[in-house]
Amino acid sequence: MPGTMKLATYLFKRLQQLGVDSVHGVPGDFNLTLLDYVEPAGLRWVGSANELNAGYAADGYSRIKGIGAIVTTFGVGELSAINAIAGAFAERAPVVHIVGVPSRPMQEDRILVHHTMKDGDFSRFGQAQALFTVAQARLWDPRTSAEQIDEALRQCLHHSRPVYIEVPVDMVSAQVSEERLAQPLQMISPEPTRNQDRLIGKVLDKIHSAKKPVILLDGESRGIGIVKDVQDFSKATGWPSYVTGFAKGLLDETEPNFHGIYKGRFGEAAAETFFKEADLILCFGPHFSTTNSYGNAALPNTATTISFSHNETMFQGELIRDTPAKHLVPKIIQGVDATKAKSVYTTYPDLPRDSLLPFSEVPADAPLAQDRLWNVVGNFLRPGDILMGETGTSSYGSRIVPLPKHSRYFTHVPPWLLRN
Repeated sequence: MPGTMKLATYLFKRLQQLGVDSVHGVPGDFNLTLLDYVEPAGLRWVGSANELNAGYAADGYSRIKGIGAIVTTFGVGELSAINAIAGAFAERAPVVHIVGVPSRPMQEDRILVHHTMKDGDFSRFGQAQALFTVAQARLWDPRTSAEQIDEALRQCLHHSRPVYIEVPVDMVSAQVSEERLAQPLQMISPEPTRNQDRLIGKVLDKIHSAKKPVILLDGESRGIGIVKDVQDFSKATGWPSYVTGFAKGLLDETEPNFHGIYKGRFGEAAAETFFKEADLILCFGPHFSTTNSYGNAALPNTATTISFSHNETMFQGELIRDTPAKHLVPKIIQGVDATKAKSVYTTYPDLPRDSLLPFSEVPADAPLAQDRLWNVVGNFLRPGDILMGETGTSSYGSRIVPLPKHSRYFTHVPPWLLRN
């Protein structure tokens, strides 16, 4: 007979198996018992001053580690975190939101408990969370709870978006079978479709016939899981490669064919001209919000662009569904004749690159103004560092800082800076 373990132990052990080392959150009356199981499961508890901060911390953690987790209490706690959860949903950050909720008897008896609207309805907050999560699990039956947890985690990783798990107080110590935990969580595998082979052939034809191609990496490529594939393709072909602000730090900026963030008319004129003249733009993981595309000024030409998204491809204006990039992109790259692709640029285009300003060229008796500050800041960075640009001037200035290998970058762009 298989052994059993407590539900909370199963949940936190499963997270640990997926690479979670730290759990973020804020203690509250309906999650206190649940939190007693965090450290015994081998995880580190990271408490925050409030749930919103914890949500953003879990979001950032997930972008580095691949998945993050936050524990809040029912009602007020989860509502405080919902802004961060919505942001993680929008930018494909896989966050597991675990909520300690009132006991099953308390909910079934519709007790007018605090943290509710005092109408006996305990479902309101879960309904709100469902708008910003790709899966929800209400752990109500010990016989099915382990399976529910696994399915929620599978969806979280597959879509690279938040999920929501409710743990009633009286379910924390409920006994569940430990048999499932002995097996690694089975991920959702992208299945080949009838569109795939035809699309791969069409894309390879475009790649091999291109005379002036360019690579554009956007931020959703991280959640899709194709960054390494694109990096390998960029290095093998030597094609000019750009990123969006959302994707800065994902490609190796020390490679000679990396040219920074494409900004359209807000950037270098040579880069804008090059994009307009390109006969093939391969765009990976597009996230074309106005703030990420410089008010739509940096949108690539639809007629020459092939965009690879989570589950669909936009082939020069034609939408082809059920073509997951995670499955498709590696197969396309495997089919590329690297020698033919690399020979496209016999004369490499003269495109600008971000550069550092040595300390020796900074006058000691003059102010370090914005026109030089950011080129100097890069001298302090070392491989593996994380650079963050806060809202405002630094969110723009930090974008031109060349990053060393294995570094990461995070910022956001306020729309009011784009009005001119």
